[in-house]
Amino acid sequence: MQDPIDPVKLDRLAQVAVKVGLNLQPGQDLVMTAPVSALPLVRRIAEHAYKAGAGLVTPILSDDAVTLARYRHARDESFDAAAGWLYDGMAAAYDKGAARLAIAGGDPMLLSNEDPDKVGRANRAMSMAYSSARDRITRFATNWTIVAWPDAAWARLVSPDLSEHDAQRKLAEAIFAASRVDDDDAVARWEAHNEELGRRAAWLDGQNFASLHFTGPGTDLSVGLADGHKWVAGATETLSGILCNPNIPTEEVFTTPHRLRVSGHVSATKPLSHQGTLIEEIRVRFEDGRIVEAHASKGEGVLQKVLDTDEGARRLGEVALVPHASPISQSGMLFYNTLFDENAASHIALGQCYSTCFQGGDTMDNDEVARRGGNASAIHIDWMIGSDKIDIDGVSQSGETVPVMRKGAWV
Repeated sequence: MQDPIDPVKLDRLAQVAVKVGLNLQPGQDLVMTAPVSALPLVRRIAEHAYKAGAGLVTPILSDDAVTLARYRHARDESFDAAAGWLYDGMAAAYDKGAARLAIAGGDPMLLSNEDPDKVGRANRAMSMAYSSARDRITRFATNWTIVAWPDAAWARLVSPDLSEHDAQRKLAEAIFAASRVDDDDAVARWEAHNEELGRRAAWLDGQNFASLHFTGPGTDLSVGLADGHKWVAGATETLSGILCNPNIPTEEVFTTPHRLRVSGHVSATKPLSHQGTLIEEIRVRFEDGRIVEAHASKGEGVLQKVLDTDEGARRLGEVALVPHASPISQSGMLFYNTLFDENAASHIALGQCYSTCFQGGDTMDNDEVARRGGNASAIHIDWMIGSDKIDIDGVSQSGETVPVMRKGAWV
């Protein structure tokens, strides 16, 4: 039987990950995390990285069966622990100039039948332990990117009506198309795409909105924007001047909200798959920037645990605009994976902000980020609030309203 994953397109994805996603520099080390099922992509990325002059490529693999063994057999106190030594080591590697690449994949529903209290505790412990490494990433202290592997369990969830072979082939082709590697001109296509995203970001910067207003079914939300905010899209420059694409794929233009200036209510338009748990039909209400009420039809226990991670977990660290006409949205597929689903719809993120989303952010310390309204947290979790039924207006500094999107389309 033919391999469900086209080896030519897989190789192009690896090449794009190294050349476009990371823009890996000669002599630069690479830290790569991936599910063990993604070894074919890990090996191709390592090959392209070394061809690009990489110093040392270090893969760190995870395994669904090992994760389940913990939930089935580990002592209770295990769920309040995390491998801080590993994440501290990753942070140290970034400080020494190593690049970061994550391969997304695995079974999005892996922990759906496990104790939500244990899931929440484990997620919180991991988020806290990972904070030092996350800080380097959100500040763009190094070049980093995320790409996806079409794991068989993930494919079965996305296409339950197909055989595993056909489901994996369908998911692989969708990943290749969204990642713009389904023809020979992948790198050139990314250059053109980055140019278009940059044009959108420049227009929004020129408007210098005080806030955005989202309205639609179940949503009436005002998102105040941080003082001196900057819109970022596609390729992003690191503190050391390397231009990288953090997400492969990406369709978003995003910035930093003011953590104290969010009010109203909002409903998710897609499920949120969070570390093995599917959270559906999220509905929250904000007052003075803080979530004061939160519900979900499924996975509410895990959602509440996420919100209790720390003070910043109930506030926003990102707001992103994505047209409903994006290729991922038009595929009609629900990916159950934030890397893809966030690029099908406008979204917000709970938790940590990106300092790169400030004018002069490359010279700002954490205190200055906070003074301008940026949020700090051990988490950064995107969830989707846009659709073809959502309108978005910008509110100028003088209070005038400017249409930005209508029914999910750029005006």
